[in-house]
Amino acid sequence: MTTHKFKVGQSVFLAPSFISNLPGGSYVITKQMPERNGEFEYRVRSASEPHERVARESELQKTA
Repeated sequence: MTTHKFKVGQSVFLAPSFISNLPGGSYVITKQMPERNGEFEYRVRSASEPHERVARESELQKTA
């Protein structure tokens, strides 16, 4: 069984994506979401934005 790579509350780096209109930078995982098209998704929040975004697991990296 496949599990989520990131946990709620964990800080991650989101790679910028012009296709998805996602600005890159530091984000915090706010919610684990179900698998979609073979990949987990997450709700993430940046300190510099008032709203949350959805990001695929492949777009996220662990921060040091």
